[in-house]
Amino acid sequence: MRKLILRSTHCAGDTVMLTAAIRDLHACYPNQFMTDVRTMHPELWENNPHLTPLREDKGTVEVIDCECPLIDLANQRPHHYLEGFIDFLNKRLGIHVELTAFKGDLHLSFAEKANLPGVGDMKRNDDTFWILVAGGKRDFTIKWWDAHRYQEVVDHFRGRIQFVQIGAEGAYHPRIDGAIDLRGKTSLRQLIQLVYHSQGVLCPVTFVMHLAAAVEMKYNHPRNRPCVVVAGGREPPHWEAYPHHQFIHTVGALRCCERGGCWRYRTVALGDGEFYDRAEFLCVDVVNGLPRCMDMVSAEDVIRRIEMYFQGGALAYSAALQSA
Repeated sequence: MRKLILRSTHCAGDTVMLTAAIRDLHACYPNQFMTDVRTMHPELWENNPHLTPLREDKGTVEVIDCECPLIDLANQRPHHYLEGFIDFLNKRLGIHVELTAFKGDLHLSFAEKANLPGVGDMKRNDDTFWILVAGGKRDFTIKWWDAHRYQEVVDHFRGRIQFVQIGAEGAYHPRIDGAIDLRGKTSLRQLIQLVYHSQGVLCPVTFVMHLAAAVEMKYNHPRNRPCVVVAGGREPPHWEAYPHHQFIHTVGALRCCERGGCWRYRTVALGDGEFYDRAEFLCVDVVNGLPRCMDMVSAEDVIRRIEMYFQGGALAYSAALQSA
């Protein structure tokens, strides 16, 4: 067998894409490769059946630093983010791996599936909640939507949907009233566990939308987890969106994203000395403190997309909340 150690210093969302590449490498070339990884987020690989512990100092082991050059062609070619590392490995190894599933490849233990994580105010028998991400990292402020509009959405569904707000400590995640507050309280593994037990996800373009697709549903109906993504015009939808998500984008509606995503970083400069403050990385059309593409998305737009899952019959509102 060919022995590979795949290394990556990319973020968590990129690593979910790498899990798909390793899954499909073994699916397309069974019993021909042994694989191990070195990434920034080892929690994403727990319980993964495709990994074998390998040592870098062994001469028979190939160490590959993984990249995703396909992203540079995202506005020109009809590829999804999931194909990025697959394309890289195909060219690097001289093989022909094909994408076998429209999602990453994450695995939970029996114990993780049996119970909700014991964090914050989560009730162990409540599994009809939606996960809410109402902010994001400070390097990509262009992805942020208006906290007041997130509040409007949560207020609209009071008594029907319980939202659980998550977010990394140190990032921008304004408190949304009415949501169970788990900001800064979950480990990465607990977040994956929460996604498994959740009914749906509301978020911007972020790591959690990829978890929403990659983590299996607790029940068989619906087979895919509902997810509403406030996307705007930064990324081309074919690169980021999953077929069963409601991906609210404005690509093609504005001059700054008429040919695809703008791929900018920040709405306005923060003055923190980061290279993201350079003019070529800043939004060129700011309205009401938001990129115009995000300002064009109303709370009513998001409410409508969430309601579609219930009106179409994929989901039912929580009987416990309605009777409370």
